Amino acid sequence: MTRKNALIVRGGWEGHQPVKATELFLPFLESSGYDVRIEESTDVYADTAAMAGTDLVVQCITMSEITAEQLSGLREAVEAGTGFTGWHGGIADSFRASSDYLHLVGGQFATHPCKEPCERRGVQEDNYLPHTVTLTELGREHPVTAGIEDFDLCTEQYWVLHDDLIDVLATTTHPTRPWQPWDRPVTSPAIWTRRWGAGRIVVTTPGHSLDVLENPNVRTVIERGMLWATRTASAS
Repeated sequence: MTRKNALIVRGGWEGHQPVKATELFLPFLESSGYDVRIEESTDVYADTAAMAGTDLVVQCITMSEITAEQLSGLREAVEAGTGFTGWHGGIADSFRASSDYLHLVGGQFATHPCKEPCERRGVQEDNYLPHTVTLTELGREHPVTAGIEDFDLCTEQYWVLHDDLIDVLATTTHPTRPWQPWDRPVTSPAIWTRRWGAGRIVVTTPGHSLDVLENPNVRTVIERGMLWATRTASAS
């Protein structure tokens, strides 16, 4: 079996535990035939040779900043066939000031609604709401999500702004609540793919904490997403 080259790029806000979160997936990558390189900054994106030899980028960088040269390197690599994937804020809330990054990914975290004001205690759990991740018709057939049924979580529920170039595999709906200002339910993509040139992108929005990443459904989607996004023979 020909081995693939995976690049894990991690950092940003420590609340998402980028080191521990990415290390959850190291055994899977290694047993699936990947040689894994880990970088703690986006400097590697500007290394043309390194990116050309990378079959899959797994990014876990919440917020933070990226230079024009680094972003150009990432975009060009994906367009040429390098796969790009990640979860939660590590991919859907990265580099907020970069419109070109948002254009690449196709969806951007806007908020995660909170509990009722009287229930808030000033902790992360204030943002944990029970919700359902609902598979779309496409999601029930797509290799990343086929065979997975709708599932429930109690964690941050991402409200995502997005464009129509994404292929939505699962959604989640934010209901109306007396303490919130919106007047009708809002459905956001929860899992999506995107074709970018010869490259494939997979975004999974659940994944705020390690226990969510270890949820069998979430973990399966992320792992399958890594395999599906990896450079294909046609993009070699």
